[in-house]
Amino acid sequence: MADWYSNFANSGFGTTVTKQLGLPRPGVLRRYEPGGPLLEGPAVVGSAGRGRLRDTVTAVLRDAGATVVSPVVADGDASGEKLGAVVLDATGVTGPADLAAAHDFLAPAIKRLRANGRVVILTDPPAAADSPAQAAARQAVDGLTRSIGKELRDGSTANAIYVPEGAEAGVAGPLTFFLSGRSAYVDGQGVTLQAADVPATQDAEKPLAGKVVVVTGAARGIGASIADVMARDGAHVVAVDIPAAGDSLAAVANRIGGTALQLDITAADAPQRLVEHLRERHGGVDVIVHNAGITRDKLLVNMDAARWNSVMAVNLQAQLDITQALLDGDVLNPGARVVCVSSQSGIAGNRGQTNYAASKAGVIGMVRAWAPAFAERGATINAVAPGFIVTEMTAKMPFGTREVGARLNSLQQGGLPVDVAETIAWLSQPTSAGVNGQTVRVCGQSLLGA
Repeated sequence: MADWYSNFANSGFGTTVTKQLGLPRPGVLRRYEPGGPLLEGPAVVGSAGRGRLRDTVTAVLRDAGATVVSPVVADGDASGEKLGAVVLDATGVTGPADLAAAHDFLAPAIKRLRANGRVVILTDPPAAADSPAQAAARQAVDGLTRSIGKELRDGSTANAIYVPEGAEAGVAGPLTFFLSGRSAYVDGQGVTLQAADVPATQDAEKPLAGKVVVVTGAARGIGASIADVMARDGAHVVAVDIPAAGDSLAAVANRIGGTALQLDITAADAPQRLVEHLRERHGGVDVIVHNAGITRDKLLVNMDAARWNSVMAVNLQAQLDITQALLDGDVLNPGARVVCVSSQSGIAGNRGQTNYAASKAGVIGMVRAWAPAFAERGATINAVAPGFIVTEMTAKMPFGTREVGARLNSLQQGGLPVDVAETIAWLSQPTSAGVNGQTVRVCGQSLLGA
């Protein structure tokens, strides 16, 4: 599946038509390709406030093969060398006055940002501030980041990383993700790190080598794309779906050299069956991706109990039951990752989807509540919240509804299943150990919701 309008607008004829009619022309997104560079141009690193992370950021960029240039080179007009990334270290800001330095650095640098460029801002968490002024300055970064994302064009994005004292070792994972093509459809987002035992390095091409990964709902759509990306990154994938999808499930598993497991995750014995399968066949599991989900749409006043209960059973209760069984069954390997698929609807709500939105909001609450227990085990649990993703399901929507959903975001286009898969794969990596209890929207910074 593909975004037809984005493809049309970027064709020779389409470019002419959109220009003459004054229609938007979405940028062609730079997506990750194994072996490709982190950036398509040099990066510039600046600071506002004390800026305790500037040296760390510069080292991460250089270790990843990026060229780092002086902010002086980025100053002046927009006629010089185009930049691949602009990174601002805003840690240590004490009040709104410190943000003037952020403006002075960002404004000229962003003028030089090339298509598909990246802006990343790092600061301290507002919740840990010592004063209202300091909290205001830190929270201001959120509004700054989101607004920059809405101003950028041609596939460029802006995201933020909140780094408390003691969590500096976890910067490399989210920083390289936000700078890379893996985050093509992630815009205007922020993640808060925590102190964790983060490996200094990982295999750039096969970060999941030797890992056993379970993906539920893997027979088609986003689930199949998750299985593909996980296998590409080196994992052995246990693809799970209902028996009725057995043929499609087997095709996915065979394509990636994985294992197919037919299982109705809502069955009473499903959690224990999965635990026993993982223990007997694989000796444990490293990553669980709770992707399986269904919709049964109706206005709340017209919704029968069967629609409500079936959505809750698949989308929320099964995730709770299976995760608890994995914890109780002691099959989660050291450094395990659990990634749960929520939805933009769980954040913003959606007409006719009270059951679905409630279940997906519940996933976010579950992740947040379980994070401390996972941290005690040296593990993490996070969620992704997809926005409008171009799939066979969305292709069946009425044309007008589909187009509104695809255009109402900063990138002016629908995402692809691989965009969700790349974010999940990043959260599954060893160097993402400092990201826990977070929900990352994969929505191109949708104008709906937070």
